[in-house]
Amino acid sequence: MSTVGTVGTAGTAGTNGTAGAVVVYGATGHTGRFIVAELRRRGIATVVSGRDQARLEALAAEHGADVLVRPATVDDPASLDRALAGAAAVVNAAGPFAVTGGPIVEAALRAGIPYVDVAAEIEANAAMFADHTEAAREAEVPVVPAMAFYGGLGDLLVGAAMGEWTAADEVHVAYGLSSWRPTAGTREAGAVSHERRAGRRVRFTDGALRYHDDQLSEQDWVFPEPHGRRTVIAEFTMADVVTVPSHVAVPEVRTYMAVEAARDLAGADTPAPEAVDDLGRSDQTFVVDVLVRAGGVERRATAEGRDIYAVTAPLVVEAVERVLSGRTRTTGVASAAAMFDAPDFLRALAPYLSVELSH
Repeated sequence: MSTVGTVGTAGTAGTNGTAGAVVVYGATGHTGRFIVAELRRRGIATVVSGRDQARLEALAAEHGADVLVRPATVDDPASLDRALAGAAAVVNAAGPFAVTGGPIVEAALRAGIPYVDVAAEIEANAAMFADHTEAAREAEVPVVPAMAFYGGLGDLLVGAAMGEWTAADEVHVAYGLSSWRPTAGTREAGAVSHERRAGRRVRFTDGALRYHDDQLSEQDWVFPEPHGRRTVIAEFTMADVVTVPSHVAVPEVRTYMAVEAARDLAGADTPAPEAVDDLGRSDQTFVVDVLVRAGGVERRATAEGRDIYAVTAPLVVEAVERVLSGRTRTTGVASAAAMFDAPDFLRALAPYLSVELSH
């Protein structure tokens, strides 16, 4: 196990037990609980935060007396400042990120500590780049939005597939989920995004996010064996349309979703994920297939794994460890592949993901 040392403003933490600790806001949520467990597995001091003190205390009790509880609400900046005091970094796992992202990243910048979130909301991620890039750069604080299955993993795969390329003609990211049992948080975030778009859909084309009213269409996508040909929803747009163009000069980014998973998400009666192993993971499996084209040449990267919510935890915690140990390529607001060495990062996830590159 590794232990994160004192970083940023953690020099004041000796009196309150948070030296080197990572604050997880939204710790009692479905994904938040996976993140807390992964931090503890790696021996990283942890502070759990969020709105409900009773639930936070129950979660802390599951992990030992050294897990600190600091309740806070996003509409109370002073409570966020208290939650982050003396910490080394903060992970925001509480959606909707359109509501939580701004207040928590602002608190992180006041504290001078790195911020990482797991937002899959396209507009929330776009706002993070648009609204906080200058302040994060001036503070020299790393801010990594969408460091999750959606947005983060696809971006890392694109970065790995690109290799020495800095530009591409088009990027395609296909999600072959066996199923999608959405959490309450996923449904709430989706409702917020739908409202913000007034029911319209979004795509990244001609170098910009554009809103439209076109109907969804189906097509076939040939995933690497043994998955083979599957029917997907074309332009089922995910956070990759924000993360990838943030560092790749590319006019077209398109994402696709297996029809079975899209129907699960749309179904009002689709149940939430159910644990089937000791780690709390569901039986869901996934393959993410990235295709990059430039000048008539194609490059591909593919990842396979289990449980889209559970796999977000090692993505987030690996990012936090790399930020705190200085294994970064830039500062300010940056996507996963812009902040980190993508191939090396993916290799570190070998216990959780199987990754293949084809150049």
